[in-house]
Amino acid sequence: MISNSQDDVAAFLSDPMTFSAAGARVDKVEIIETHVSKVFLGGPRVLKLKRAVVFPYLDFSTAENRRRACEAEVRINRRTAPSVYKGVVAVTRQADGALALGGVGEAVDWLVDMHRFDQDTLFDRMALKGNLNRAMMEDLVDAITEFHQSADPVTDDKTGGAAGIGMIIDSNDECFAAIAGGGAGGAAGVVGRDDTEKLTQASRTALDGIGALLDRRRDAGRVRHCHGDLHLRNICMVDDRPTLFDAIEFGDAFATIDVLYDLAFLLMDLDHRGHRRLANIVFNRYLDITGDGAEGLGGMRVMALFLSVRAAIRCHVDAAQALSLSDPEKAKARAGESQQYLALAMAALTPSTPRLIGVGGLSGSGKSRMARELAPHLGAGGGGGIGARVVRSDTTRKRLAGAALSQHLGPQGYTHEMTDRTFEAVFAEVTEGLRAGYTVVADAVFASPDHRLTLEAIAAAQGVAFTGIWLEAPLDVMARRVTERTRNASDADAKVLKMQLGYDLGDMDWRRVDSGGSKDDTIKAGLDILGV
Repeated sequence: MISNSQDDVAAFLSDPMTFSAAGARVDKVEIIETHVSKVFLGGPRVLKLKRAVVFPYLDFSTAENRRRACEAEVRINRRTAPSVYKGVVAVTRQADGALALGGVGEAVDWLVDMHRFDQDTLFDRMALKGNLNRAMMEDLVDAITEFHQSADPVTDDKTGGAAGIGMIIDSNDECFAAIAGGGAGGAAGVVGRDDTEKLTQASRTALDGIGALLDRRRDAGRVRHCHGDLHLRNICMVDDRPTLFDAIEFGDAFATIDVLYDLAFLLMDLDHRGHRRLANIVFNRYLDITGDGAEGLGGMRVMALFLSVRAAIRCHVDAAQALSLSDPEKAKARAGESQQYLALAMAALTPSTPRLIGVGGLSGSGKSRMARELAPHLGAGGGGGIGARVVRSDTTRKRLAGAALSQHLGPQGYTHEMTDRTFEAVFAEVTEGLRAGYTVVADAVFASPDHRLTLEAIAAAQGVAFTGIWLEAPLDVMARRVTERTRNASDADAKVLKMQLGYDLGDMDWRRVDSGGSKDDTIKAGLDILGV
């Protein structure tokens, strides 16, 4: 609910004349409510009012606190959405008692002033309509990695690391306690306190196991001033580019975080909405670009807890919103989602049984598509809903060369020495993923019998099941594919394919799949082999 002291401000912002006075005629004001804000959309302008609320993690109880929060929101969000955030404007009380925007009277409240973007480009809306696709997700990951890599690392021992995640777990528990109304049903039947206490204990146990690793990641520069609230509702398209907005402004402790904790909100949100395939694409592309899944960085070891904590946040936020929304149907829907997030948070901390799958074949056989489409169907460490880690030789080679995934490497990228380095890194990351509890799909040509044997030896050493899949198709089909494909990390062309035809494959005991037919038939054959 809007505080009584803000009722007149809310009524003023709900009046189309407030927006019409600033320019073009406005006939209707749309209103979007969250648990901490009320957003008014009139014509090309958006005005965001922060509610006079207090939670364990923020205090908007005074106009001065809200002013500072508005200024921080504009400053922080101009990093990723400079064309959206115009500035801060005061709501003033004029001499006659009327309210005005930026008038000469006393400031009674403060607003974030924004340019309006097309609401249909919000990623949560596009997800609901089924309009998100792989290309958009890849572009989004590129924007996120660019943002993360441009942010300054924070390595002091008071920020991020084990203490930072521990603080967030404690904050989540305080929020759960605040919304619990007693009894098994919790506040208004939203979430039960017994269940949230079990989640808190499981989270603290998981933190005990990776606390030292989180500190090492912080010391290695993985803690940065991130977005902090990176879910689909806070991503839109601006100038045909995925754009992050509405980053956390009310507390550095919630935004100065591990970069993978920032990413985890997006992954969790995609899976919650039934888009595990897209979550898997995001997860793998981020690790492909950053190398955060490599041995020593521990990226895959921390994801289960990160995903769980993110789901817990969404759980208590939706529960609080369910209790504050004025529309009973919307409140009921939020309560239902809160319970779903609670179940997801617990599931993320439940281990699964990892396995190793090798997917090989000559260029154009469809091996990378097979690996990509199998991965979402395979279990992830902690059951976190993001599928398997795909370790691909093409992307590993580009990362080792310091090149973008879309950048074509010259001959220096394909020397024997570089190929040896590439497969050494592939095998190391496969091992790291299995040790972290993930199912791993290794994607490479794997024409060398030694490379195939090494992969099988890794599975044996880690005590996991191994399945090798070899794709093959008619030469004309493979040649057409390598010639026509776009947005692909592979540099192989028809000339490379012709060279590969001379490889001595040795004894091939991997399961063979004819990939010359339709994509769907090929993927089904792979799923049948794996029994999923």
